[in-house]
Parts: sequence; structure tokens; C-alpha cells
Amino acid sequence: MNSEPASGWSDELFVVALTGGIASGKSAVSRLFDALGVQVVDTDVIARELVEPGKPLLNSIVTAFGHELIDAYGRLKRRKLRKIIIKDDEKRAQLEALMHPKIAVEVSRRLSEIQDSPYCILVVPLLAEKGGYKAADRVLVVDTDRELQIKRVMERDDVSREQAIASLAIQASREERLAIADDIISNRGSLETLAVEVERLHGKYLVLAERHKAMVQTTGQVS
Repeated sequence: MNSEPASGWSDELFVVALTGGIASGKSAVSRLFDALGVQVVDTDVIARELVEPGKPLLNSIVTAFGHELIDAYGRLKRRKLRKIIIKDDEKRAQLEALMHPKIAVEVSRRLSEIQDSPYCILVVPLLAEKGGYKAADRVLVVDTDRELQIKRVMERDDVSREQAIASLAIQASREERLAIADDIISNRGSLETLAVEVERLHGKYLVLAERHKAMVQTTGQVS
């Protein structure tokens, strides 16, 4: 399940929205930023937390989609739900209508609590699809080859090539994501190479975040 916060995130905090297609390496990139001391807010992580056993949102999903989506331990059968929304646009929209407002509230809460981070990385898989990039101070797109994505999805989710391609098909195209990018990080090589790129961008974002902070302090707003 993917997730998308509402617009209007934070005027004071410099927010870098991190996005990319399925299995592009968003998690690897966000972990590297986290290791540099940058606060990371991941909407996919929030989405998973909101549907833990006993949570109100899980009950809403069960009401809408049926009890067959719950296992013997009261947990959501995420893979089964994913298959449903890949095949059915209407059900995908129904799920998004349930989840996105709740995710948006939690994103806003977590952003408002950030104090000791020079800037924030906000991971939003559906950034290009839902237009949330307009609320970001900077958009970072993780880019990789389509065939590599397919291979990673097949291995990670234990699905067929056809199922992996179907997962890619419901997301924005590579071209659509690159069109909204302020910065692009290529994830086609080693983790070491990726780390070098993240460190380069970190230096850049530190400078931009300081400028942002200075502008807020002097004018009370950002341009």
C-alpha cells in the first residue's frame, strides 16, 4: 500500500520530499540520510503502523474489503490487499480515501515535532501521482532501470514477472517522476556509490536549509 500526505507540510522546516518507483531504492537512500543525522518521516512506515492489529483504520479497511483480509493473528494480509488494488482502480481509490487523510494527519504531527534535525526527508512513494510535490521545498527522485525494478519486485515480493509489471503499471512513469525532480539520485550501482551521492546531496541540503531558516527568521515567510 502506498501513501500520500496532504499539502501544506511545514513553513519553518525545510522538507525534502523523497520519491521513486516501487523497488527503486527509496528505503536505502532514506537510511543513508538517517545515518547522517537527518530526521526521516516515511509515509509507508506510517501506513503500516496505522493498520496494525486493533487500530481503527484496520477496522475501517475490514469493513470496506472484508474479513478475509485478516489473518489468524488479526494482522492485515497486505499481499492479498495489494493484489486487489492492482486489479481494481475503484477499490484502490477506496483504499486511498480511507488511508490518505489519516496518514496526512500523522505526517503533520511528526513534522511539527522535529527540532534537532537540519532538515527533514519525507518519503512519499506517490508524490508524482498525487501532486504533493507542490508542498515540498525540494524533490529528490531515486531513479533506476525498469528491468532492475522488475527483478527487485519479483525477488522481494516473490511474485511473477507479470505481477511485478502490474505493480509498476499503477504508478507514475519514470518520465513523470523525473519531470518533478529538483534532484535525481541514480541507484544502479553499489551501496557505496549511493552513499557518496547522498553525502553530496546532504551538503547541498544543509546550505539550502540554512537559507530557508534565515529567510523565515527575517521575513516570517518563505518565497
